[in-house]
Amino acid sequence: MDDERKRCVIRFLPAERQVEIEAGEMTLLDATLRAGLPIASACGSEGACARCGLEIVAGGESLEPESERERRIKARNRIDERQRLACRVRPTGDLTVRASYW
Repeated sequence: MDDERKRCVIRFLPAERQVEIEAGEMTLLDATLRAGLPIASACGSEGACARCGLEIVAGGESLEPESERERRIKARNRIDERQRLACRVRPTGDLTVRASYW
């Protein structure tokens, strides 16, 4: 049995940090914390507060499509369409994200 799992690299701009994770192993929020970067979150990763929005710079195709819930939360909180809620997505491929506060 092949035990080799797909790895992906998450790059964080403009902090110039990156972290390698197993594809689908954790949310983008958890990967951000693993990289030692701050990220806002007040809802316990429930996707309700919309504070963890990160701009997807490259690799967005490695994320599952937005759920109806994520779309509603983003619309209600006026989150830019280029952003995804980091607590709601699990990267399955290389990804580059940006936050203005890094």
